[in-house]
Amino acid sequence: MSRPFRSSPTVRSADGPQVIAVANEDDDWFDRALEAKDGAGSPTADERDDGDDQPLFEDDFDAALQDVEEGTDDSNNSEGPAGFDDLDFVLGSDEPDFDAEPDSDLPRLDLGIDGLDRMIQGGVPERSLIVVVGGAGTGKTTFGLQFLHHGLAAGERAVFITLEESRDRVINSATEKGYAFDEYVADGQLAVVDVDPIEMANSLASIRNELPALVEEFGASRLVLDSVSLLEMMYEDRAKRRNEIYDFARSLKEAGVTALLTSEAAEATAYASRYGIVEYLTDAVIVLQYVRPDDFRETRLAVEIQKIRDANHSREKKPYEITPDGISVHQQANLF
Repeated sequence: MSRPFRSSPTVRSADGPQVIAVANEDDDWFDRALEAKDGAGSPTADERDDGDDQPLFEDDFDAALQDVEEGTDDSNNSEGPAGFDDLDFVLGSDEPDFDAEPDSDLPRLDLGIDGLDRMIQGGVPERSLIVVVGGAGTGKTTFGLQFLHHGLAAGERAVFITLEESRDRVINSATEKGYAFDEYVADGQLAVVDVDPIEMANSLASIRNELPALVEEFGASRLVLDSVSLLEMMYEDRAKRRNEIYDFARSLKEAGVTALLTSEAAEATAYASRYGIVEYLTDAVIVLQYVRPDDFRETRLAVEIQKIRDANHSREKKPYEITPDGISVHQQANLF
């Protein structure tokens, strides 16, 4: 049976979020987060064994991250969407230039982003771990909401974990775009959980242990964490930050959902996350960035798929815009 999600998580007051003290790592963080409104307690979720010793990540984590430099936003060149004229782009072919058919029978899904799904041959493999990297205002949260909405509209169940906004604000933001998150929550099809990042960092070991069982019990097939950068910021020690995020990514893999993380871009480049860690742990990396023309015309937006394991995809940078209905990628437009 799926677990009923009863109410809002982190206790918030007029004075701001109140951090819930963590007594021990066996506390059920998920139920604590959801019991604030009705005050009902919940039993502790069963801890899950790590299971087999099969490697969950393709890259050698220690080797890949040993010399990673942290923090590096300076937007790239090229150009982007809304209000384009003939000097901004040329129309390309209707069909992306893919390689041969992907050699895989893995079940796949669409992200639900208009234009972007056409750039991925056959769709993203289910149970992939995806990160969307971008600067402030590039539409990362909107991307996550749209990704969940696509699955919810098809009858899937989903979880949205926010470290930035309140539960009500997430639901309201989605409903303003025409995504019926309020109805999905009322029907028990969607859980929206707001967690204070300090609390999450303090109880991350407990969360890692409980998350796979909780997601399985709820029956979720899609999950969004917005944003992993806030979680990373809770750890001052670089080695501890790497290890904690690695273990958390591992728990998402074990949860068996298609999970999407949002991440702030680095300061010196739009093509890396703030701390340069999550790119090595995820199966897919999608970059959202600003494009600032040399002639000082309007700053625009462009999307690029850096990688998707076990899937063929376009490597072209494409313009996109954020509309009242969500993100729309101009898949037929070529930037130059």
